[in-house]
Amino acid sequence: MEQTSSLYQHVVVVGGGAGGLELATRLARKYRRKGLKVTLVDREPTHIWKPLLHEVATGSLDAGIDELSYSAQARSAGFKFQVGQMDAINREQRCIHLAAVRGQNGQVLLPVRTLYYDYLIMAVGSVTNDFGVDGVAEYCTFLDSRQQAEQFRRTLLETYLKTSNSKDQPLRIAIVGAGATGVELSAELFNTARELAAYGISKLDRNRLEVILIEAGPRILPALPERISAAARHELAKLGVSVREDTRITSVNEQGLLTDTGELIEAELKVWAAGIRAPEFMSRLDGLECNRLNQLVVGPDLRTAADPRIFALGDCAACARTDGNGNVPPRAQAAHQMASFLLKQFGRIIKDEPLPAYEYKDYGSLVSLSRFSTVGSLMGNLSKGSMMVEGRLARLVYVSLYRLHQLAIYGYTKTFLITLVDRINKVIRPRLKLH
Repeated sequence: MEQTSSLYQHVVVVGGGAGGLELATRLARKYRRKGLKVTLVDREPTHIWKPLLHEVATGSLDAGIDELSYSAQARSAGFKFQVGQMDAINREQRCIHLAAVRGQNGQVLLPVRTLYYDYLIMAVGSVTNDFGVDGVAEYCTFLDSRQQAEQFRRTLLETYLKTSNSKDQPLRIAIVGAGATGVELSAELFNTARELAAYGISKLDRNRLEVILIEAGPRILPALPERISAAARHELAKLGVSVREDTRITSVNEQGLLTDTGELIEAELKVWAAGIRAPEFMSRLDGLECNRLNQLVVGPDLRTAADPRIFALGDCAACARTDGNGNVPPRAQAAHQMASFLLKQFGRIIKDEPLPAYEYKDYGSLVSLSRFSTVGSLMGNLSKGSMMVEGRLARLVYVSLYRLHQLAIYGYTKTFLITLVDRINKVIRPRLKLH
């Protein structure tokens, strides 16, 4: 393939998560008038910010209202969108292959397609890691996509209705993995129980709801400072969550979860949120180096070692931190920073100039415990060192992270209008999606 000149080149971004969608949008807006063509590829037609999936799963967030259409965003920002699952790559010909898209009854809606690129950016995010534990895939729910979250919500509503007809039968929900998703979901479940009772849909009060949060390590939220972990644990205990630390699950069956000590933790609903890995197909990308989690190994400039025209960002990238403290963590703020880095350096990329090292900046972490509390710490430019925050201030900062994501993809005017509509919906719509 003959190299093109100037900006008349094609950038293909695979993955429409926080980083990929922001990068495709901002690249197109900045460079489309100079001839740059940007194509975004995603297996789904719509986008939901992944940190909000636990709210979709409990009905606190209506995905039908908050989702973004990739096709509509493409028209607005000036990039192209292709729906489909990346299947393979040919680095010599600089092209990727997309699998056929099939309808509900299996018919082919879109055939196998080939996309040629000048630069390829992998931003496919991550999926939950089941660590090969027997029975997890069959009996546990994952919260990696809107479809999975919606399915859990429907199952949750049906289970509430069934259990509420019994005066004594409790509803037991077990969550494996006490990272941010597991902790936030456990709190949201109690909010759901309260709201369903208020709407008269369920007679199951919080005293008959048993939520068991299981963590293999010595404490919940292991990636966050210990004081935040302790504060979150205290709030969960006040809600009634049973926290089981130092508890390893060896198998899962229909009745519940079996620990390494032989104990059976019974549960009607089982959620697996323990760890992440990149999608399986990432390990088969034409000789590109991956680690044991299927993440593409990239250098400090986010380039893959085997091919300087291929980049990776977000959860699917294994990028060493410049301070030597392991790899960049799989967080939304990291994906946002990496997207901003590539946008800023794109002029150098097309000129084939050396790039500076991407430097991860930790601005802190916040965990939302539904309407009950928010805890976390602010770091970096937001405070000197680290400052722990709770309550209304923490909740305000937590919500602002989502607004920053919306600003990156919508701009100021549309984000303001969306925020205004959200406030109106809080008044005129039910607090839960009830159907």
